[in-house]
Amino acid sequence: MSPAYFGMVMATGIISIAAHLLGMPAVAQALFVLNGVFYGVLWLLTGLRIARHPRRFGADLIDHLRGPGFFTLVAGTCVLGSQFVLLAADYRSATLLWGLGAALWVVLTYTIFTGFTVKQHKPALDQGISGAWLLAVVATQSIAVLAALLAVREGQPIRLEMNFLALSMWLWGGMLYIWMMSLIFYRYAFFPFSPGDLSPPYWINMGAMAISTLAGSLLILNSPDAPYLQSLLPFIKGFTVFYWATGTWWIPMLLILGVWRHGWRRFPLRYDPQYWGAVFPLGMYATCTHQMIAAMGFDFLVFLPRLFVYAALAAWALAFAGLAHYLLRHRRDFSL
Repeated sequence: MSPAYFGMVMATGIISIAAHLLGMPAVAQALFVLNGVFYGVLWLLTGLRIARHPRRFGADLIDHLRGPGFFTLVAGTCVLGSQFVLLAADYRSATLLWGLGAALWVVLTYTIFTGFTVKQHKPALDQGISGAWLLAVVATQSIAVLAALLAVREGQPIRLEMNFLALSMWLWGGMLYIWMMSLIFYRYAFFPFSPGDLSPPYWINMGAMAISTLAGSLLILNSPDAPYLQSLLPFIKGFTVFYWATGTWWIPMLLILGVWRHGWRRFPLRYDPQYWGAVFPLGMYATCTHQMIAAMGFDFLVFLPRLFVYAALAAWALAFAGLAHYLLRHRRDFSL
Protein backbone atom coordinates (compact mmCIF):
# COMPACT_ATOMS: atom_id res chain seq x y z
CA MET A 1 0.00 0.00 0.00
CA SER A 2 1.48 3.31 -1.07
CA PRO A 3 1.87 5.85 1.77
CA ALA A 4 0.48 8.45 -0.65
CA TYR A 5 -2.92 6.77 -1.05
CA PHE A 6 -4.65 9.49 0.98
CA GLY A 7 -4.05 11.61 -2.12
CA MET A 8 -7.34 10.08 -3.26
CA VAL A 9 -9.06 11.81 -0.33
CA MET A 10 -7.27 15.06 -1.14
CA ALA A 11 -8.30 14.93 -4.80
CA THR A 12 -11.92 13.91 -4.17
CA GLY A 13 -12.34 16.47 -1.40
CA ILE A 14 -10.98 19.48 -3.24
CA ILE A 15 -12.98 18.72 -6.39
CA SER A 16 -16.09 18.45 -4.20
CA ILE A 17 -15.31 21.88 -2.72
CA ALA A 18 -14.67 23.38 -6.16
CA ALA A 19 -17.98 21.97 -7.44
CA HIS A 20 -19.76 23.45 -4.41
CA LEU A 21 -18.26 26.90 -4.95
CA LEU A 22 -19.09 26.82 -8.66
CA GLY A 23 -22.76 25.89 -8.26
CA MET A 24 -22.68 22.13 -8.82
CA PRO A 25 -24.32 20.92 -5.57
CA ALA A 26 -25.22 17.38 -6.67
CA VAL A 27 -21.63 16.65 -7.73
CA ALA A 28 -20.27 18.27 -4.57
CA GLN A 29 -22.50 16.24 -2.23
CA ALA A 30 -21.91 12.96 -4.04
CA LEU A 31 -18.14 13.41 -3.81
CA PHE A 32 -18.47 14.46 -0.16
CA VAL A 33 -20.21 11.20 0.75
CA LEU A 34 -17.75 9.18 -1.33
CA ASN A 35 -14.83 10.91 0.30
CA GLY A 36 -16.01 9.92 3.76
CA VAL A 37 -16.01 6.31 2.60
CA PHE A 38 -12.52 6.64 1.09
CA TYR A 39 -11.21 8.21 4.29
CA GLY A 40 -12.57 5.48 6.53
CA VAL A 41 -11.40 2.62 4.31
CA LEU A 42 -7.90 4.06 3.94
CA TRP A 43 -7.52 4.49 7.69
CA LEU A 44 -8.64 0.89 8.17
CA LEU A 45 -6.08 -0.34 5.64
CA THR A 46 -3.38 1.84 7.20
CA GLY A 47 -4.14 0.38 10.62
CA LEU A 48 -3.94 -3.15 9.23
CA ARG A 49 -0.64 -2.36 7.55
CA ILE A 50 0.82 -0.99 10.80
CA ALA A 51 -0.36 -4.07 12.69
CA ARG A 52 0.84 -6.64 10.15
CA HIS A 53 3.96 -4.99 8.72
CA PRO A 54 5.27 -2.54 11.35
CA ARG A 55 8.90 -2.73 10.18
CA ARG A 56 8.06 -1.98 6.57
CA PHE A 57 5.78 0.84 7.69
CA GLY A 58 8.57 2.33 9.82
CA ALA A 59 11.08 1.94 6.99
CA ASP A 60 8.75 3.77 4.62
CA LEU A 61 8.54 6.72 7.03
CA ILE A 62 12.23 7.52 6.63
CA ASP A 63 12.57 6.48 2.99
CA HIS A 64 13.47 9.54 0.89
CA LEU A 65 11.04 8.65 -1.91
CA ARG A 66 8.17 7.02 0.00
CA GLY A 67 8.28 8.96 3.27
CA PRO A 68 6.89 12.28 1.98
CA GLY A 69 3.79 10.42 0.78
CA PHE A 70 2.67 10.16 4.42
CA PHE A 71 1.90 13.89 4.37
CA THR A 72 -1.21 13.00 2.36
CA LEU A 73 -2.67 11.83 5.70
CA VAL A 74 -2.49 15.40 6.98
CA ALA A 75 -3.75 17.05 3.80
CA GLY A 76 -6.52 14.49 3.27
CA THR A 77 -7.73 14.95 6.87
CA CYS A 78 -7.82 18.74 6.59
CA VAL A 79 -9.44 18.75 3.14
CA LEU A 80 -12.20 16.50 4.49
CA GLY A 81 -12.55 18.90 7.42
CA SER A 82 -12.93 21.78 4.95
CA GLN A 83 -15.72 19.82 3.27
CA PHE A 84 -17.53 19.52 6.60
CA VAL A 85 -17.32 23.31 7.01
CA LEU A 86 -18.42 24.31 3.51
CA LEU A 87 -20.85 21.55 2.54
CA ALA A 88 -22.37 20.53 5.88
CA ALA A 89 -21.72 23.48 8.23
CA ASP A 90 -20.56 20.83 10.70
CA TYR A 91 -17.96 22.77 12.67
CA ARG A 92 -17.60 20.17 15.42
CA SER A 93 -16.49 17.42 13.02
CA ALA A 94 -14.29 19.91 11.18
CA THR A 95 -12.61 20.97 14.43
CA LEU A 96 -11.92 17.35 15.37
CA LEU A 97 -10.42 16.69 11.93
CA TRP A 98 -8.34 19.85 12.19
CA GLY A 99 -6.99 18.70 15.57
CA LEU A 100 -6.15 15.28 14.13
CA GLY A 101 -4.51 16.87 11.09
CA ALA A 102 -2.42 19.19 13.27
CA ALA A 103 -1.30 16.29 15.48
CA LEU A 104 -0.38 14.20 12.43
CA TRP A 105 1.52 17.17 11.00
CA VAL A 106 3.67 17.50 14.12
CA VAL A 107 4.40 13.76 14.37
CA LEU A 108 5.12 13.24 10.67
CA THR A 109 7.13 16.44 10.14
CA TYR A 110 9.58 15.76 12.94
CA THR A 111 9.71 12.00 12.43
CA ILE A 112 10.31 12.11 8.66
CA PHE A 113 12.76 15.00 8.50
CA THR A 114 14.66 13.88 11.60
CA GLY A 115 14.93 10.42 10.04
CA PHE A 116 16.22 11.90 6.79
CA THR A 117 18.81 13.88 8.73
CA VAL A 118 20.25 11.22 11.03
CA LYS A 119 20.13 8.09 8.83
CA GLN A 120 23.60 6.99 7.78
CA HIS A 121 22.89 5.71 4.27
CA LYS A 122 21.30 8.37 2.10
CA PRO A 123 20.57 8.41 -1.65
CA ALA A 124 22.10 10.90 -4.06
CA LEU A 125 20.00 13.98 -4.77
CA ASP A 126 18.77 12.75 -8.16
CA GLN A 127 17.64 9.43 -6.60
CA GLY A 128 16.19 10.78 -3.39
CA ILE A 129 14.03 13.80 -4.22
CA SER A 130 10.85 14.19 -6.24
CA GLY A 131 7.79 16.40 -6.39
CA ALA A 132 6.31 14.29 -3.58
CA TRP A 133 8.48 16.22 -1.13
CA LEU A 134 6.20 19.20 -1.72
CA LEU A 135 3.38 17.25 -0.05
CA ALA A 136 4.93 18.62 3.16
CA VAL A 137 4.03 22.10 1.88
CA VAL A 138 0.51 20.97 0.95
CA ALA A 139 0.03 19.46 4.42
CA THR A 140 1.18 22.67 6.10
CA GLN A 141 -1.09 24.86 3.98
CA SER A 142 -4.06 22.52 4.46
CA ILE A 143 -3.86 23.24 8.20
CA ALA A 144 -3.78 26.98 7.44
CA VAL A 145 -6.81 26.68 5.15
CA LEU A 146 -8.95 24.79 7.65
CA ALA A 147 -7.87 27.08 10.49
CA ALA A 148 -8.93 30.13 8.45
CA LEU A 149 -12.30 28.53 7.67
CA LEU A 150 -12.90 27.66 11.33
CA ALA A 151 -11.81 31.10 12.53
CA VAL A 152 -14.86 32.70 10.89
CA ARG A 153 -17.12 30.70 13.21
CA GLU A 154 -15.20 31.28 16.43
CA GLY A 155 -15.69 34.20 18.81
CA GLN A 156 -12.93 36.46 20.03
CA PRO A 157 -10.19 35.99 21.15
CA ILE A 158 -10.08 32.48 19.62
CA ARG A 159 -10.77 33.99 16.20
CA LEU A 160 -7.62 36.12 16.49
CA GLU A 161 -5.57 33.13 17.58
CA MET A 162 -6.85 30.86 14.80
CA ASN A 163 -6.13 33.51 12.17
CA PHE A 164 -2.64 34.02 13.62
CA LEU A 165 -2.02 30.27 13.44
CA ALA A 166 -3.29 30.22 9.85
CA LEU A 167 -1.00 33.13 8.99
CA SER A 168 2.01 31.45 10.60
CA MET A 169 1.42 28.14 8.82
CA TRP A 170 0.87 29.99 5.52
CA LEU A 171 4.22 31.75 5.88
CA TRP A 172 6.05 28.60 6.91
CA GLY A 173 4.55 26.67 4.00
CA GLY A 174 5.84 29.33 1.61
CA MET A 175 9.34 29.16 3.07
CA LEU A 176 9.30 25.36 2.88
CA TYR A 177 8.31 25.53 -0.80
CA ILE A 178 11.26 27.80 -1.57
CA TRP A 179 13.69 25.40 0.13
CA MET A 180 12.36 22.29 -1.54
CA MET A 181 11.63 23.76 -4.96
CA SER A 182 15.22 24.95 -5.20
CA LEU A 183 16.44 21.37 -4.79
CA ILE A 184 13.82 19.97 -7.18
CA PHE A 185 14.62 22.53 -9.87
CA TYR A 186 18.32 21.84 -9.43
CA ARG A 187 17.60 18.14 -9.92
CA TYR A 188 15.56 19.00 -13.05
CA ALA A 189 18.27 21.04 -14.67
CA PHE A 190 21.56 19.38 -13.73
CA PHE A 191 20.93 15.63 -13.57
CA PRO A 192 19.89 13.15 -16.29
CA PHE A 193 16.12 12.93 -16.54
CA SER A 194 14.38 9.82 -17.86
CA PRO A 195 10.63 9.34 -18.49
CA GLY A 196 10.42 7.13 -15.40
CA ASP A 197 11.75 9.97 -13.25
CA LEU A 198 8.80 12.20 -14.17
CA SER A 199 6.38 10.61 -11.71
CA PRO A 200 2.87 12.07 -11.23
CA PRO A 201 3.70 13.82 -7.91
CA TYR A 202 5.62 16.42 -9.92
CA TRP A 203 2.18 18.02 -10.41
CA ILE A 204 2.45 18.94 -6.74
CA ASN A 205 4.91 21.61 -7.97
CA MET A 206 1.77 23.46 -9.05
CA GLY A 207 -0.60 22.10 -6.39
CA ALA A 208 1.55 23.38 -3.52
CA MET A 209 1.34 26.89 -4.94
CA ALA A 210 -2.40 26.57 -5.56
CA ILE A 211 -3.18 25.66 -1.95
CA SER A 212 -0.86 28.46 -0.80
CA THR A 213 -2.95 30.84 -2.93
CA LEU A 214 -6.13 29.49 -1.34
CA ALA A 215 -4.79 30.02 2.19
CA GLY A 216 -3.69 33.56 1.32
CA SER A 217 -7.09 34.37 -0.19
CA LEU A 218 -8.87 33.17 2.96
CA LEU A 219 -6.59 35.31 5.12
CA ILE A 220 -7.51 38.34 3.00
CA LEU A 221 -11.21 37.55 3.41
CA ASN A 222 -10.70 37.16 7.19
CA SER A 223 -8.73 40.40 7.57
CA PRO A 224 -11.67 42.54 8.85
CA ASP A 225 -11.73 40.36 11.99
CA ALA A 226 -7.99 40.56 12.76
CA PRO A 227 -6.20 43.94 12.97
CA TYR A 228 -2.76 42.40 12.37
CA LEU A 229 -4.05 40.93 9.09
CA GLN A 230 -5.24 44.40 8.08
CA SER A 231 -1.77 45.80 8.69
CA LEU A 232 -0.23 43.01 6.62
CA LEU A 233 -2.81 43.18 3.85
CA PRO A 234 -0.51 44.53 1.06
CA PHE A 235 2.05 41.84 1.91
CA ILE A 236 -0.54 39.05 1.98
CA LYS A 237 -2.10 40.19 -1.30
CA GLY A 238 1.28 40.44 -2.99
CA PHE A 239 2.38 36.97 -1.92
CA THR A 240 -0.99 35.46 -2.79
CA VAL A 241 -0.64 36.70 -6.37
CA PHE A 242 3.00 35.57 -6.33
CA TYR A 243 1.92 32.04 -5.37
CA TRP A 244 -0.87 31.99 -7.95
CA ALA A 245 1.43 33.22 -10.74
CA THR A 246 4.06 30.61 -9.84
CA GLY A 247 1.47 27.83 -9.87
CA THR A 248 0.11 29.05 -13.20
CA TRP A 249 3.60 29.04 -14.72
CA TRP A 250 3.94 25.36 -13.86
CA ILE A 251 0.85 24.24 -15.76
CA PRO A 252 2.19 24.54 -19.36
CA MET A 253 5.58 23.19 -18.23
CA LEU A 254 4.03 20.09 -16.68
CA LEU A 255 1.81 19.51 -19.72
CA ILE A 256 4.82 19.74 -22.05
CA LEU A 257 6.78 17.29 -19.89
CA GLY A 258 3.78 14.95 -19.83
CA VAL A 259 3.62 14.96 -23.63
CA TRP A 260 7.38 14.32 -23.73
CA ARG A 261 7.00 11.41 -21.29
CA HIS A 262 4.03 9.61 -22.81
CA GLY A 263 4.01 10.89 -26.40
CA TRP A 264 7.62 11.32 -27.40
CA ARG A 265 9.28 8.74 -25.13
CA ARG A 266 6.30 6.29 -25.18
CA PHE A 267 6.30 5.73 -21.42
CA PRO A 268 3.32 3.42 -20.65
CA LEU A 269 0.30 5.07 -19.05
CA ARG A 270 -1.04 2.68 -16.41
CA TYR A 271 -2.74 3.14 -13.05
CA ASP A 272 -0.55 4.25 -10.17
CA PRO A 273 -1.85 5.58 -6.82
CA GLN A 274 0.48 8.53 -7.29
CA TYR A 275 -1.79 9.79 -10.09
CA TRP A 276 -4.16 11.09 -7.40
CA GLY A 277 -1.38 13.56 -6.69
CA ALA A 278 -1.84 14.87 -10.23
CA VAL A 279 -5.65 15.13 -9.91
CA PHE A 280 -5.53 17.18 -6.70
CA PRO A 281 -3.67 20.20 -8.18
CA LEU A 282 -6.30 20.65 -10.91
CA GLY A 283 -9.13 20.83 -8.38
CA MET A 284 -7.09 23.04 -6.08
CA TYR A 285 -6.29 25.45 -8.92
CA ALA A 286 -10.02 25.83 -9.65
CA THR A 287 -10.76 26.44 -5.96
CA CYS A 288 -7.90 28.83 -5.27
CA THR A 289 -8.59 30.93 -8.35
CA HIS A 290 -12.27 31.23 -7.42
CA GLN A 291 -11.37 32.36 -3.88
CA MET A 292 -8.67 34.75 -5.11
CA ILE A 293 -11.25 36.38 -7.40
CA ALA A 294 -13.58 36.78 -4.39
CA ALA A 295 -10.78 38.19 -2.21
CA MET A 296 -9.18 40.56 -4.71
CA GLY A 297 -11.80 41.27 -7.37
CA PHE A 298 -9.95 39.78 -10.35
CA ASP A 299 -13.15 39.29 -12.33
CA PHE A 300 -11.26 38.91 -15.62
CA LEU A 301 -10.11 35.47 -14.39
CA VAL A 302 -13.63 34.19 -13.84
CA PHE A 303 -13.44 31.72 -16.74
CA LEU A 304 -10.55 29.75 -15.20
CA PRO A 305 -12.22 28.05 -12.21
CA ARG A 306 -14.98 26.45 -14.29
CA LEU A 307 -12.49 25.34 -16.96
CA PHE A 308 -10.29 23.66 -14.36
CA VAL A 309 -13.08 22.06 -12.37
CA TYR A 310 -14.18 20.21 -15.52
CA ALA A 311 -10.58 19.19 -16.18
CA ALA A 312 -10.29 17.99 -12.59
CA LEU A 313 -13.53 15.99 -12.83
CA ALA A 314 -12.30 14.32 -16.02
CA ALA A 315 -8.94 13.50 -14.42
CA TRP A 316 -10.69 12.17 -11.29
CA ALA A 317 -12.93 9.92 -13.40
CA LEU A 318 -9.91 8.51 -15.25
CA ALA A 319 -8.00 7.87 -12.02
CA PHE A 320 -11.05 6.23 -10.41
CA ALA A 321 -11.57 4.04 -13.49
CA GLY A 322 -7.90 3.05 -13.29
CA LEU A 323 -8.30 2.13 -9.63
CA ALA A 324 -11.41 0.04 -10.34
CA HIS A 325 -9.65 -1.77 -13.19
CA TYR A 326 -6.60 -2.39 -11.00
CA LEU A 327 -8.72 -3.84 -8.17
CA LEU A 328 -10.60 -6.11 -10.56
CA ARG A 329 -7.38 -7.43 -12.10
CA HIS A 330 -5.82 -8.13 -8.69
CA ARG A 331 -8.89 -9.33 -6.79
CA ARG A 332 -7.39 -12.78 -6.36
CA ASP A 333 -4.28 -11.34 -4.75
CA PHE A 334 -6.42 -9.37 -2.29
CA SER A 335 -8.50 -12.44 -1.42
CA LEU A 336 -5.36 -14.24 -0.37
